[in-house]
Amino acid sequence: MPQMSKVELYEAIRRDHRGGMTMRDIERKYNVSWRTVRKAVDSVWPQPRKKLPPRPSALDLFKPVIDGILRADLDAPRKQRHTVTRIFHRLVEEHGADLSYQMVRRHVADRKPKILVESGKAPIEAFVPQTHQPGMEGRGRLR
Repeated sequence: MPQMSKVELYEAIRRDHRGGMTMRDIERKYNVSWRTVRKAVDSVWPQPRKKLPPRPSALDLFKPVIDGILRADLDAPRKQRHTVTRIFHRLVEEHGADLSYQMVRRHVADRKPKILVESGKAPIEAFVPQTHQPGMEGRGRLR
């Protein structure tokens, strides 16, 4: 039997149930449990999946340390600021972190612009829509 979406499965189950097929036969035909058949008969749409809480990361313990390093670098001269590699090595050497470089790199890439905005050293990203009438932009040059 080809793979079908849950909505299509519910529709097929309801169609067979209206046609007089027993619930046990529907279970065998579509290889589903009696609970799935009951849900399909009772409701037109399947219930949305539950959102799982975010899993804790190994990086969670070190996020305040990384943010502190990035905030301290705001006042440092350009050549003395920490690179991602240096931040990673400091976490491993000073704090005994068991992290991958990629985890640290992604966190720094995400947090660095936010910290700059929070400190007022970078502008908040803004978008100003431009509206031009067709043909109005180059009109002055034709005369």
